Amino acid sequence: MSENQDIKQGFWSRVFHLYYDGFRSMTVGKTLWLIIGIKLFIFFIVIKLLFFPDFLSTKCDNEQEKAEYVRHQMTDNQESGNYGND
Repeated sequence: MSENQDIKQGFWSRVFHLYYDGFRSMTVGKTLWLIIGIKLFIFFIVIKLLFFPDFLSTKCDNEQEKAEYVRHQMTDNQESGNYGND
């Protein structure tokens, strides 16, 4: 390994161990990790399901129609100057 890679690996290793040792030595560390996990679950799973439905499935029945719809939206609208204002 080059010297530059050793420095980067050492940096990331030190950052990991800083947080790992810090949370391990805390009396409420496990509770904090549980709260962090719940928040990440809410952010990435629940909010995605509520605010980002599967749009293509509502417009198209199969993969071919989905591909055609995306191609049309990306190419035909751009030529006419209609940028996403369908």
